[in-house]
Amino acid sequence: MLTIARLFGKSPFAPLQSHMNRVANCMEKLSSVFESLHKVDRMNLEKDVTALCELEHEADITKNDIRNHLPKSLFLPIDRGHFLEILALQDSIADKTEDIGILLTLRPLALFKNFNDDLQTLFKKSALVFWDAKHIIEEIDELLESSFGGLEAEKVKEMVESTAYKEHEVDLLQRALMKQLFSQGEALSAPDFYLWQKLIEEVYLLANLSEKLANRIRMVLELK
Repeated sequence: MLTIARLFGKSPFAPLQSHMNRVANCMEKLSSVFESLHKVDRMNLEKDVTALCELEHEADITKNDIRNHLPKSLFLPIDRGHFLEILALQDSIADKTEDIGILLTLRPLALFKNFNDDLQTLFKKSALVFWDAKHIIEEIDELLESSFGGLEAEKVKEMVESTAYKEHEVDLLQRALMKQLFSQGEALSAPDFYLWQKLIEEVYLLANLSEKLANRIRMVLELK
């Protein structure tokens, strides 16, 4: 595996892409957890979430390695502060996957009418926003080659707009679920109500953070 220092020599954006791959590993594991949420016992769920936490830790190590090898004198085609903001947003997504995984281990998720299916739908839509954001990060090298302009920049702007629209759809679904939860929540115990509320909020934040990441790339384009 290339070290972070060598990755900087390969491409100024290669370290960001390397870290994003670590974040994607976290998202893939969380997706696996959701797919088997009601098919596995608590012990296997705990094992899966422990594995997720380990992947998040690996993303943290990569993030810290990048920060430690980012000399102030290094020439970057974007502002150093913007580079670090993008890295921080990517890391916040990995953190959020771990937060959600841990929530799922606190207590068995109470069956609540159609909410189990709706939570799955909310997560899948949020995950789509993330994968769009990852695709945008993968396009950074092409942006560099085009000096952050031309057809490639227009392509990325369209990708960002598509990502923002998907995040808007997740936002609408999240609001509808919260409204339904508060109108029917008396059927749940206080701990179950809190868990459902927190899960809906945190899963939505996956999409929100991913959209912010995509938007941050758009802002970099506007500054060039």
